[in-house]
Amino acid sequence: MKRFLLILSGLFLVVPAFACTSAIISAKSPYASARPVMFKHRDTDHIDNRMQWFQGERYAFVGLVNADAGPAPKEVWSGANSAGFCIMNTATYDLKDDDVPASRMDREGIVMFRALEICATVSDFEHLLDSLPRPMGVEANFGVIDAFGGAAYYEVNNHSWTKFDVNEEPGGYMVVTNFTRTGRPEDHRGVDRYERASVLMETLAKEADVQNGITHRELIGSISRSGAPILRDITSAVLVFEGVSAGSDPSHTVMWGCVGYPGTTAYVPMQVFGEGHLPSFVTAEAARDYHCYASDTGLQWKGKEEDPAMKACLAGTERFIESKFLRLFKRKEKMSAAAYTAAYDRLMKRYERLYRKNFDKYKKETAS
Repeated sequence: MKRFLLILSGLFLVVPAFACTSAIISAKSPYASARPVMFKHRDTDHIDNRMQWFQGERYAFVGLVNADAGPAPKEVWSGANSAGFCIMNTATYDLKDDDVPASRMDREGIVMFRALEICATVSDFEHLLDSLPRPMGVEANFGVIDAFGGAAYYEVNNHSWTKFDVNEEPGGYMVVTNFTRTGRPEDHRGVDRYERASVLMETLAKEADVQNGITHRELIGSISRSGAPILRDITSAVLVFEGVSAGSDPSHTVMWGCVGYPGTTAYVPMQVFGEGHLPSFVTAEAARDYHCYASDTGLQWKGKEEDPAMKACLAGTERFIESKFLRLFKRKEKMSAAAYTAAYDRLMKRYERLYRKNFDKYKKETAS
């Protein structure tokens, strides 16, 4: 009965604008191929997103930002840094227990920006949470993985936090939407998406390739593109962070992202190099008012996700990058950092040409 009431609360209460679906699969999970995987499906009223590189205080990092934040944002809504530390969040509405006004809240993006600047481990992130001035201005679940086997969710409000170590969870994974384990049940949100994502994860676990585990292909294809209630009009992007096994080179961390509505946006692999190495079609273009081509195109064709021609466009585009990037990535350890980065840059230029060609072709076919 309690579970039934929770489901009803998710279905009939007003759904907040900031409401994401997420999951972490720990490196100890039989479904992770010895490295952690973190998934964020972003829902927001800031539907124009892009990727941006930053040089932080200690570490360089790449983050998902709102296009309307201008050229120099101080907030990110998930990202990875050069130490292999990755972070994301989902909003929650059941933890706040004070009268801090709304004008001093919604600082999650600021916290994540700071974490990517200075954190290398989950312990570093815990120290950051302890050292932030109170009230912190947050009410959220933060998901974190690192290059040392760390994988955890943190339920955080203005004054305190609670950690859930994903390594200790049944199956080695957790699904999280917009409620917490420690918060008020009557204020739970996103229960319908939690239920749906949990079923989909269970299915993926049963079908997981023992050698490769659950990857970006399954998480984006089976969860982000699963339709309602997960894929929604306010879905703006999805990122899958594929980390490294404990103690391995953090430069092997890969972010696979649909920087745009995932039903009509092809994914792209991104890594933390120096400035200027992100694919240009997912970064700011001044002519687009700091929007990016991928997000603009995905939004243009939103509603066409069930069109067979759109599905073919996505499949053909992603099939190219899957084969080419994974072939390059397997050679990484035998290449110098400079040679690998140069090869990656060349591949991304080829991918951008194909990406634009395929979506321009879809535009012409649709117009005719």
